[in-house]
Amino acid sequence: MTAKELRNMYVSFFRERGHREIPSASLLPENDPTVLFTTAGMHPLVPYLLGEKHPLGRRLTDVQKCIRTSDIDEVGDDVHLTFFEMMGNWSLGDYFKEESVSMSYEFLTKHLHIPPERLAVTVFAGDETAPADQETAQAWKRLGLKEEQIFRYGREENWWGPVGRTGPCGPDTEIFYDFGKPRCGENCGPACTCGKYVEIWNNVFLLFNKEEDGSLTELAQKNVDTGMGLERVLTIFNGKTNVYETELFLPLMERLEELGAGKELPLRDRRIIAEHVRAVTFILGDPRRIVPSNTEQGYILRRLIRRVIRLLQKAGMDSGCLCGLSAMVIDQYRDIYPELGENRGFILEELQKEHALFSRTLEEGLRKANRYLDSLKADSLEAERPGTDSLKAEQLGADSLEANSPESRKSAMLSGELAFKLYDTYGFPIEFTAELARERGFSVDMNGFRRKFEEHQEKSRKASAGKFAGGLAEHSEQTARLHTATHLLGGALRKVLGEEVSQRGSNINAERLRFDFSFGRKVTKEELAQVEAIVNEAIDRKIDVILEEMPPQEAWRSGAIGIFSEKYGDMVKVYTIPGYSREICGGPHAANTGELGGFRILKEEASSAGVRRIKAVLESRES
Repeated sequence: MTAKELRNMYVSFFRERGHREIPSASLLPENDPTVLFTTAGMHPLVPYLLGEKHPLGRRLTDVQKCIRTSDIDEVGDDVHLTFFEMMGNWSLGDYFKEESVSMSYEFLTKHLHIPPERLAVTVFAGDETAPADQETAQAWKRLGLKEEQIFRYGREENWWGPVGRTGPCGPDTEIFYDFGKPRCGENCGPACTCGKYVEIWNNVFLLFNKEEDGSLTELAQKNVDTGMGLERVLTIFNGKTNVYETELFLPLMERLEELGAGKELPLRDRRIIAEHVRAVTFILGDPRRIVPSNTEQGYILRRLIRRVIRLLQKAGMDSGCLCGLSAMVIDQYRDIYPELGENRGFILEELQKEHALFSRTLEEGLRKANRYLDSLKADSLEAERPGTDSLKAEQLGADSLEANSPESRKSAMLSGELAFKLYDTYGFPIEFTAELARERGFSVDMNGFRRKFEEHQEKSRKASAGKFAGGLAEHSEQTARLHTATHLLGGALRKVLGEEVSQRGSNINAERLRFDFSFGRKVTKEELAQVEAIVNEAIDRKIDVILEEMPPQEAWRSGAIGIFSEKYGDMVKVYTIPGYSREICGGPHAANTGELGGFRILKEEASSAGVRRIKAVLESRES
């Protein structure tokens, strides 16, 4: 089976059961500061999981592009990926546990022809805050699974959510493929890491909303949210032992073998290069056009690109082949994800820029890192000789005292200060320093590095911490008001700066909004004052926000604008603030502009080439 056939089979199966297909959303969640990337298919659907009406109904299905940064260090094994495609189906207050697991079981056993005896499932065992999920366990038994195929785990294994501090959450049932290996011990089960079991599907039952105080309240609308990893299922169905043997990676793996002929390029390194090239191609190909930087999504992108460059150079290969490898990914996926073809020039240009930038800093960074490690090795050898003094601190620089302390010598540890100096002065990623140290038999004082990093990046650290403080996942009145304010802001910018201004992304938490837009120069103070005045004028007029549902073509003909015109389903929501804004958007929104209070711009700055950023707040009129 090919990946295309699997995607089509999955979507067709659920369409036949009343689900409407929705397109894959951006890899960057709109207006959601709780995460850097879309990590699951539910992110674009949070408002609807919390009660908003979806224009396509209560049963939905799709194949969603995802990025998970938590798995970066696991990449190179048989299953973990940073970029992957998640096949999903949802019930927004329609069917629930029994029908959900029944459909999953039918698809796996009747359509993918996986023997039932090769399946294992987990269910929530219950705790002091929520009862055991006996209903799901019984549903699996009725389908024919034996008691020994059903495992019960606690919150760590079988509870999903919320994404941020608050939001929808509930018990889940995870479905695993049993490779048939012997059990590694008496307690071997799906939670074990021995490789006997691999998770392929997760059915989440969203029963609760987690409140600010940590308590759980039952949702009026009980939902089902499922996700199945396309790469893992493709591996299993085709009898492969790992994802890199599938058609999704074989072309890249074979090309790397050709490029590395006669050179030492370990299998794990080839896997990391292939996986990271695919991930960075999709991130750069996203319509929101994230570029490499030292913060947030841009930092993850830069980290992945630079890791590829370093691995290629370590093997003595031309790191300039990165663009050629990315072009292979574009050609492989452009029919399924047209944005890759549309953004081909941008993707390759940004990779070339980052390659040139990193090449200039990598040589000096490597030289300095090896010097520090050579000195650390010499210091360790000296320390092993009775009656000798430690290496003088000046050999490593004035900031290296920590590296030469007795405690550091015992563990052959490079100081956090030196690791941060490599990062800050030479642009050398901490991950590379750690890898180099491991290769030389040393470790890095990561806690010391983090302390120095936080001191230097206090503003970024605070902003990063805010990623888990709220967002549309909270679905609060304040976030709805701020979301409405972004519509007014976009309309005001077009009035003042010209209709060519377009939204390039936004980010909202409970305190402020951040709005990115295309514009080639700094916005003047006078222009910002005009924009602020227009937004406050709309607020003072207390205009009703009008909601309509229509096909996207009709929406565009009516003058509605949207960020990703090719990414909408058969029906869309259009929110209109007469005289100021008409946009395709999912919500949530205030009912009337008068609810917003006062609008104030805090800052205008560059976000990336050709993109400006405004940060603003809403304030009560009395303040």
